Amino acid sequence: MAAPLTSLLLFSFSFFFFTISAHNITAILSGFPDYSEFNKYLSQTKLDDEINSRTTITVLALNNGAMSALAGKHPLSVIKNALSLLVVLDYYDPTKLHQISKGTTLSTTLYQTTGNAPGNLGFVNITDLHGGKIGFGSAAPGSKLDSSYTKSVKQIPYNISILEISAPIIAPGILSAPAPSASDVNITGLLVKAGCKTFAGLLQSSGVIKTFQTAAEKGLTIFAPNDEAFKAAGVPDLSKLTNAELVSLLQYHASPGYSPKGTLKTTKDPISTLATNGAGKYDMTVSSAGDDVTLHTGVGSSRVADVVLDSTPFVILTVDSVLLPQELFGKSPSPAPAPEPVSAPSPTPVATPGPAPASVEAPSPSLASPPAPPVDTPEGSPSDAPADSANSSTDDNAGVHVSAPGLIATLVSVSATVICSILLS
Repeated sequence: MAAPLTSLLLFSFSFFFFTISAHNITAILSGFPDYSEFNKYLSQTKLDDEINSRTTITVLALNNGAMSALAGKHPLSVIKNALSLLVVLDYYDPTKLHQISKGTTLSTTLYQTTGNAPGNLGFVNITDLHGGKIGFGSAAPGSKLDSSYTKSVKQIPYNISILEISAPIIAPGILSAPAPSASDVNITGLLVKAGCKTFAGLLQSSGVIKTFQTAAEKGLTIFAPNDEAFKAAGVPDLSKLTNAELVSLLQYHASPGYSPKGTLKTTKDPISTLATNGAGKYDMTVSSAGDDVTLHTGVGSSRVADVVLDSTPFVILTVDSVLLPQELFGKSPSPAPAPEPVSAPSPTPVATPGPAPASVEAPSPSLASPPAPPVDTPEGSPSDAPADSANSSTDDNAGVHVSAPGLIATLVSVSATVICSILLS
């Protein structure tokens, strides 16, 4: 009985740590100098965040020579698209590569999830060419298998696999796509086309569009509410805001820096906005569940819906709700309730104090009297006991809040104790 129970505990313990662990592509590749250039561009394009946010993935890595040949000819936004095609949303290790059903398969890549890949351009063709050779190419009709499997780099079954391939996988048009600079992007035109006409109009009428265009050169993330968001219940009447308040509200919908959806999924700390200043934080927090990302302002929350533009270092995302900063729309603390009005007794002549009339009865002992106000008592007197009891209760309740590291340490200690007890019995 002890052996099966021990095995069960060990399995549960291992499963617990497996589920809370996560891979870090940057940390893994840092141990392989041959892929330092590839690793660098994963970080610059923020693809590392997207890779780290997924639980089952295969990275087709390029060594420094192959990566330099790609990066030396193209801007960062084009490099990101090309590298997105090397991130397969499935797990392939050397064994699985040589056991592909019918010898060929099409697999989805991160490029397919960007919305920039028409048809099946975001899929990669993996074909067993026999003789130990595996070919890779675009899934577009007529594409050649210009890349091949070279060697295995690292696997964490069945979480992440890193395989080296000989050359980039080139989908038709992926390297020739124009890379517009932020100054050339028609922000309002893109917003109107994406169904954010109201937001675009406010940016123009307030002049905030100029702030966005200037900030986009160094990196900017815009959270654009769609038109329906402005019609939702609970959205304040924006016409009642002062010009300064309206500007702050619009600036709150943009964060300095490049934060595509994959980066938001791995963000733990609050993010600042263009409205952040010394007088107010104007920040927001982020939560994610699977592929869904939600922004929390302290007043409400909104789901990140679609990607309008992702051109490093500038990204436009649509959101389902208007983001209301706590500094402008947070509820002020409720005032203390006013005391109940007390009816004044009818004025009566002032009488000289004297003994109570005999007809006045003393209060019945059965009626509860209000508690007496607390008084100082000598240490150790009976009145100390209730106070100590109350404090003990408060401490117990406070102890319920356990941090995540504390919980893990507790589980480790308890599991180890139980296992040792079983083994020694």
